[in-house]
Amino acid sequence: HKVVALLILEKGELQVSEKERQSQLESVFKEIATIISDKCVNPETKRPYPVTMIEKSMRQIHYSIKPNRNSKQQALEIIKQLKSVIEIERAEMRLRVLSHKKNRKQLKE
Repeated sequence: HKVVALLILEKGELQVSEKERQSQLESVFKEIATIISDKCVNPETKRPYPVTMIEKSMRQIHYSIKPNRNSKQQALEIIKQLKSVIEIERAEMRLRVLSHKKNRKQLKE
């Protein structure tokens, strides 16, 4: 019996109920929408889209979540597809560099 139990633990698969799977997919869906909302803006207003608007647009393009890929990869993929539904572009990043006066000359070069 011990050998059989070890074999099941090594090679067996965990069965996930439909509700658990649906809950996990919904969670990933919201996570992706949040990532897109954080990284993208409306090009006309330069303001970020609300997460609910991103979710609605994702449903409009019928994007299906891939559970074996991470959220950030899927978000980058979806941004390209969302351009067909809404005006969206990546937000520009601002960078601020602080230094001591003695290092400024080197930084300018």
